[in-house]
Amino acid sequence: MYQVARQVARGMEYLCGLKFIHGDLAARNVLVGDGLCVKISDFGLSSDIYRRGYYREDPWRKVPVKWAAPERLMEGMKCSIKADVWSFGILLYEVATLGEDPYPDIPNSTVALVSRLSSGYRMAQPEGCSNRLYELMCRCWEWEPTSRPGFTELLNECDQALRIQDKSHR
Repeated sequence: MYQVARQVARGMEYLCGLKFIHGDLAARNVLVGDGLCVKISDFGLSSDIYRRGYYREDPWRKVPVKWAAPERLMEGMKCSIKADVWSFGILLYEVATLGEDPYPDIPNSTVALVSRLSSGYRMAQPEGCSNRLYELMCRCWEWEPTSRPGFTELLNECDQALRIQDKSHR
């Protein structure tokens, strides 16, 4: 699990360095090849944020509601790379549940989801998911974007978890 998360975090760290927001980070947009080689795909919703460091969502652009950060769903909010960090947390949930849809108990409605999230609701820890991985997900789902970790920090967390995993398998 951490191997996939690590490779996605590394790819997103690279995009972040280029000042790009992916905009649709989800398991459906991650290709898995031989040897568990992972590649991020589908850049249809990506945005170049080079000049300002953020962008404002186009109100006519369709956004995958259950994968989007709250600031992407709320009108007039600025979006930064931290919106992709939220989506990375959702991707971790998808990996931990072997592809279950996020927020299965909430309708696919912007209003319903933002209302629940703004009151502090977060998805429960998936069965079989380690406390460490769930805590990482929850850090990605901080309401305030500046409180979320960056992709370099997420990459380091995944590296550390893999080292611990390797030691326990020896």
